[in-house]
Amino acid sequence: MKIDNTTVDKIAHLARLEFENEAKEQIVKDMNNMLSFIEKLNELDTSNVVPLIYMSDEVNNMREDEVKNEITQHEGLKNAPKHDSDYIKVPKVINK
Repeated sequence: MKIDNTTVDKIAHLARLEFENEAKEQIVKDMNNMLSFIEKLNELDTSNVVPLIYMSDEVNNMREDEVKNEITQHEGLKNAPKHDSDYIKVPKVINK
């Protein structure tokens, strides 16, 4: 696979990025270098290599969740920047 300007434009659109001509050329070069590195790794024989599932042999010590400091609704609303009598007010984030 070879990266070209069209591919960089598609990726930039998905990532909401904009590149000038010189920066786009550098991105194409860098991405092609990354792909050539991955192709080089594919040349290695990994048939006898056991997949790494965990980074260490340590086991998590789990504990039960316990409620320790309960606060009332009034105390929770006291530090909110905007609120009414029952709820925290936030800016609208969904467009119709």
